Amino acid sequence: MTLEDADEVKPAPYRRADHVPLGILLMLGATVLYACSTAISKWQVTQYSFAEVLFIRSAVSLLTCAALILPSSGFVVFRTRRMRDHAGRAATQTVAQSLILIALSMMPIAGAMAINFSAPLFATLFAALWLKEKVGLVRGTALVVGFCGVLLVASPGADNFRLGALFALGNAVLYGSVTAAVRGMSATESPQTLTIYQMLFMTCFFALGLPVFGVGVPAGRDAAAMIVAGICNGVGQYWWTRSLSLAPPAAVGPFYYFTLVWAMILGFAFWGDLPSATLLAGSAIVVGSGLFLLRHEAGKRSAAAARS
Repeated sequence: MTLEDADEVKPAPYRRADHVPLGILLMLGATVLYACSTAISKWQVTQYSFAEVLFIRSAVSLLTCAALILPSSGFVVFRTRRMRDHAGRAATQTVAQSLILIALSMMPIAGAMAINFSAPLFATLFAALWLKEKVGLVRGTALVVGFCGVLLVASPGADNFRLGALFALGNAVLYGSVTAAVRGMSATESPQTLTIYQMLFMTCFFALGLPVFGVGVPAGRDAAAMIVAGICNGVGQYWWTRSLSLAPPAAVGPFYYFTLVWAMILGFAFWGDLPSATLLAGSAIVVGSGLFLLRHEAGKRSAAAARS
């Protein structure tokens, strides 16, 4: 099917059937793959520019997602009237991923991931600013408490650690804005379309950065590792999307925080990083705030559905 043919074809109505156990399993699988991809990227960024590491990861993820999505969706998945929104979202994610990879070169993987989990808190803030969603006392309290957890995670260590924490915090802020944008785009765009355009634009943006930040020729083992990171990231993205299509976010969302568990395990296994008491306490506060906010939002949606 060509793109011209896709314009003449209307996709079949989507009938979602919840399958919570499979959704949870896919979410857990996605967290393992995300953690592995992040660990490989942290290892590679010490030898290659972050632009090159992320370009290869995005390009391989694009091919992986295309192989998983196109056989069932065809070129209809590329049909959109919001190309500018897709490009803007991908540009923001390009900067966000660059910041988190720079952070990973300066601090332990668990600390960077813990700060990254404050993104849902910033998503709530941006949703209030852009989508005019009411914050309220409960949401506001969760934001303040969660940010205190971020400060606790970022406080220990040398200046290099604190600088890395600032980069990780920048990633969380930008990722929060992307989450709010996707929430608005999902009203007209399918998860498959959102995923394929994300990978397509990010690959192009990172390619543009190669002449600026430098490009090398990865050795055999390094090239293989970068390809594995891209496959893990691509399959993880697909499983994450499928998980949310099979079960309500309130059912599968909490399991996303297992990424932090795998990050701590990988950080100890490969870099000998032992989680400090402040990291564990700060992580617990950030994760707890996110879970509380998730449960609160799910309760509001259930109450609204009951009234309608």
